[in-house]
Amino acid sequence: MMARENTNHIRQLIAQKAAQMMAEDGINDFAYAKKKAGKQLGVSEASVMPTNAEIEDEIRLYHEIYNADEQPQELAKLRKAALLTMQLFEKFNPHLTGSVLDGSAGKFSQTNIHLFADSAKDVEMFLLNQQIPFESSQKSYRVSDKPSKDKKEIVRKTVPVFTLETELGLQKLSVFDVDDMRVAVKRAGDGSNAERADISDLQALLACE
Repeated sequence: MMARENTNHIRQLIAQKAAQMMAEDGINDFAYAKKKAGKQLGVSEASVMPTNAEIEDEIRLYHEIYNADEQPQELAKLRKAALLTMQLFEKFNPHLTGSVLDGSAGKFSQTNIHLFADSAKDVEMFLLNQQIPFESSQKSYRVSDKPSKDKKEIVRKTVPVFTLETELGLQKLSVFDVDDMRVAVKRAGDGSNAERADISDLQALLACE
């Protein structure tokens, strides 16, 4: 019993440390934050690593304790910046998702926007024509509404990502096919369907703040 309690305690410490790094340093990679937090605490065993959902809970708690005054203001700034970007990319059906939408984002948190286009090349040409600096990469998303013969199989979709660097942090534009508007993407935290907000949804959210 004592060993289990000790494991749970270490698990919580790692979650708290990872949450602190993600909240303060703008780290957005759960796996990296866990590994770094574990290393600082001298722990590497996968069995004691917290889940992404546990870290998300600790991030919210961290903001409540240490950033109660500052975090809502920083979140509003990130949402307003996201709205400007979404309005610029309006023809690509932009939808905000992730921590800036769910409210757990803090200063310098990454902003995640999903675009839906006939071709990622169209988005790239738009960026070039607008003379907007960007970096290209790819991201694999877990999707939830495609049938799989093996229920244990995790269905994933890899899409192009264009990263914009702003004074408030990085904005990641993931480009999906137009038909993917009907496809739900899984959250990294708990595997539930990720929420998405279009321009009008975000405007309504900002109006309530």
